[in-house]
Amino acid sequence: MTATVRAIRQAMPDTANPVVEVRNLSKRYGSSVEALRDVNLSFPTGQLISLLGPSGCGKTTLLKIIAGLLPATSGEVLVKGQKVTAPGPERAFVFQDFALLPWGSVLRNAAFGLELRGVPKAEREAKAKHYIEQVGLAGFENRYPHELSGGMRQRVGLARALAVDADVLLLDEPFSAVDEQNRRKFQEDLLRLRQIENKTLIFVTHSIEEAVYLSDRIVLLSPRPGRVSDIIEPKISRDRDPDQIRRDSGYLDTVETIWRGLRDYAD
Repeated sequence: MTATVRAIRQAMPDTANPVVEVRNLSKRYGSSVEALRDVNLSFPTGQLISLLGPSGCGKTTLLKIIAGLLPATSGEVLVKGQKVTAPGPERAFVFQDFALLPWGSVLRNAAFGLELRGVPKAEREAKAKHYIEQVGLAGFENRYPHELSGGMRQRVGLARALAVDADVLLLDEPFSAVDEQNRRKFQEDLLRLRQIENKTLIFVTHSIEEAVYLSDRIVLLSPRPGRVSDIIEPKISRDRDPDQIRRDSGYLDTVETIWRGLRDYAD
């Protein structure tokens, strides 16, 4: 382990100022598939934490349990001290497949979460327009999903999640369907938005480079059943040009350290 990386074992979770706590969480599908086993994690307020591991290790399952979209088999999730039993207004989910209303305009889609909460039309559209601009889609408010590129559709999903003003954003591989150029631009935009909004972000990715570039912490999950094998904190200053960050020795050393830990599990 290099000096730029600190690994923390699951037995030593960080309990400082957590907005989300995962306690002794396990998940089974039927009697044969054990997706997660005895996971303990704390997610501090205002951090971006990535879930990283081999395919099938339970990353998305864990994210959906935190979201309240799936029940745990045992254990519990607390958000702001309250046990999760269903989706709630303090959490917003950004889906990998966009999950947009095909009959709704960009504005309608971005405002949809607020519409479900009964926010008056003028108020919800004003807020949605603000976040449409924040994600770089100003001028596209009246377009429909079929008129947008994959990257633009994903930006609509992000605007919708931001508009509901949730404390925790849950992002399930949100950039996996876009090309590398757009993916890097999205990464930079996400860091900028995080500084502006000061949200807690829990981010599922298969990309080691993406996790290191974005994250305050990276949770490494073992192969199924998923357990926390390590928590890594990249020691990288992000107050620089993105290309400088990607050439930084700390960034490169962290990527290599994680790869060494995961390569035995590669397909």
